[in-house]
Amino acid sequence: MTTLITPTALAERLSRGDRIVVLDVQYNLVGTPGRELYVVAHLPGARFVDLDTELAGPPGAGGRHPLPDVAALERALRANGIDDSSAVAVYDQGTGLGSARAWWLLTYVGLSGVQVLDGGLAAWVAAGLPVSDGVAATATPGTVTVRPGALPLLDAEGAAELARTGLLLDARAAERYAGRTEPIDAVAGHIPGARNAPMSDYVDQDGRLLPREELMAFFAGRGVFEHAEVGAYCGSGITAAHLALALRQLGITAPVYVGSWSEWITDPTRPIATGDDPT
Repeated sequence: MTTLITPTALAERLSRGDRIVVLDVQYNLVGTPGRELYVVAHLPGARFVDLDTELAGPPGAGGRHPLPDVAALERALRANGIDDSSAVAVYDQGTGLGSARAWWLLTYVGLSGVQVLDGGLAAWVAAGLPVSDGVAATATPGTVTVRPGALPLLDAEGAAELARTGLLLDARAAERYAGRTEPIDAVAGHIPGARNAPMSDYVDQDGRLLPREELMAFFAGRGVFEHAEVGAYCGSGITAAHLALALRQLGITAPVYVGSWSEWITDPTRPIATGDDPT
C-alpha cells in the first residue's frame, strides 16, 4: 500500500464498499478553525479530528504541539470507529499539514493502513467529487489499541546529536531558519548544524508533494542521500511530519523531533544558530 491516495482512487474504494475510516483534519494555525471548515464542506462520511486538541497534547514545556496523552488519543480514535485493522484515509483542506500530522501520529501508534488524500479536499472538489456539510452521525465505537513506537522519535538531545553526526532538516521558511524573523515563537534561529529544507520548496503551487523525481533532486541537494540517518524538525512538529511524509516517498523513514523549535527554546542553555549557514 502506498502512502498517498488520489481522489479518484479513494472515491472508487468508497463506492465499492471498502471499509475505510475517513478522517478530516482540516487545520489552520491562524484563521478559520478546522472544525468550522469541516461543517462547511467535507468528504461524505468523514469524521473531524481536531489537530490541536486530539492529535496533540496541551502546549507547554514540550512545545506547541507535543504528543497527546496515549489514553486520550485512544479514546478519540475509538470514538471515530477505528479498530486495529482499520484502513484509514486522512485529508485536510489541501495544505498537507493536518493530514501529514494525522498520518505520522497514527502510524507512530501502530496503525499500518493510513493513507493521505493527495491534494486534500481541494483536489477532491477539483475532481468533481461530492461533498457534505454539517456533522456526520456518531460512529460505531472502534476497538483500536494504540501502541506508540512504530516510528522513530527525536528528543532535544537526539536532535542535537543528529545535527552533529548525521543530517537534521529544518522544514521552516528560510527567514525563520535564519533568524531574520520569528512570527510565532519567542526566540529566532535554528538548531546548530541543522540544514534548511523549507516545505515550500518541495511542494507544487497547489500544495501537493512534487513528483518523485523532483523530490529526489531537491533532497539530494540537501545532502539526504549522503547520510545514514536523516531527521526532521520545524516550529512545533507539524511541518516536520510533512517533511517525514515527503521523505517516505523516497523510502526514507526520518525520525521527527516532535517538540521541535518551540521546545528547544524552552531551555536557555541550548545553543542557537542564526544565518543561512547550518552552523
